[in-house]
Amino acid sequence: MASPHSYVLVTGATGFIGAHVVDSLLQRGIKVRAATRSLRKGEQLRAARPQYSSLLDIVQVGDFSDAEAPSFSDAVKDVTGVIHVASPLSYTTTDNEKELILPAIAGVRAILEAAEQEKCVKRVVITSSFASVMNADRKAPPQFTYTAEDWNPLTYEESIDKKTSAVIAYRGSKKFAEVEAWKFAERKPGFDIVTLCPPMTFGPICHPIANLAGLNESNANLWKVASEDFTNLPVARVPFWVDVRDLANAHVEALLRPEAGGKRFTVSSPEKFSYGLVAEIVAEGEGFPWSKERVANLEKQAIDDSYDLDGETAAKELGLKYTPFKKTVTDFVKQALTIEGQERTTVP
Repeated sequence: MASPHSYVLVTGATGFIGAHVVDSLLQRGIKVRAATRSLRKGEQLRAARPQYSSLLDIVQVGDFSDAEAPSFSDAVKDVTGVIHVASPLSYTTTDNEKELILPAIAGVRAILEAAEQEKCVKRVVITSSFASVMNADRKAPPQFTYTAEDWNPLTYEESIDKKTSAVIAYRGSKKFAEVEAWKFAERKPGFDIVTLCPPMTFGPICHPIANLAGLNESNANLWKVASEDFTNLPVARVPFWVDVRDLANAHVEALLRPEAGGKRFTVSSPEKFSYGLVAEIVAEGEGFPWSKERVANLEKQAIDDSYDLDGETAAKELGLKYTPFKKTVTDFVKQALTIEGQERTTVP
């Protein structure tokens, strides 16, 4: 069956998730316009994919929080679909509303308003987050399962309160950006909307980074466990996760499948994780030179099994097959080892 989309805009294209979305589209023969704030990173993205040079072009867009920044009006020209991955993320904010929440809302509004003016756009897929789904105050028992019907009950006032931590404010930013999208959908623009709400996202990288210090937060935690001390394990905020390659495919399937229009999906592996499980995988893995000598230091870490997250609906409706956690961890750690080796041999 021919693809209903021949030209797709991807925002946040030089980020961890966005670059995988770009690859998933290119591998299907779909032309991509990659939007990024950094033209240098955009060119690095394109240079790493010479086989797709005729299908990939780069456009620079400004910071969502900058009123003088370029709009998305040029970026959406002639595209038939949009996958909006870009979103502000910082856990060191001094003003939650100004630095997290308003920019997230502004970014969604800007991309939707631009798409509304470009009549050939038929669908916009938006990366939301499990943060917009979970209720941090909800406790088991009884056992419960989060689904796409659930919403974080955090209020706007709570999100912007100066006493609220940046972690909680981030959850608010994802919720209110997604709420903005669904409010916009009520206007009946010439396209429909799909939102995806993934939890922690892990896996190999394909976006441009200078070194391991540039890893995204979730993978940085994996590398910390793999490369430092198994006895100093971080604690997962939630036990849910998804492989970045599966999440990228979910974005593309959400764009291409007509029946997905107007829906919200929680994309999550059926396996749960802990950083203790990461340590076990690395300790038992072949090709990790330090693993055997550190096995004795490994202590079991409990996995929170008191609640669940529905990833089955997304798998069924979007045709997904989730990657095993062991493969996700192994693929990333082997890649990180290679990057580390290149760093050590690079002459300053």
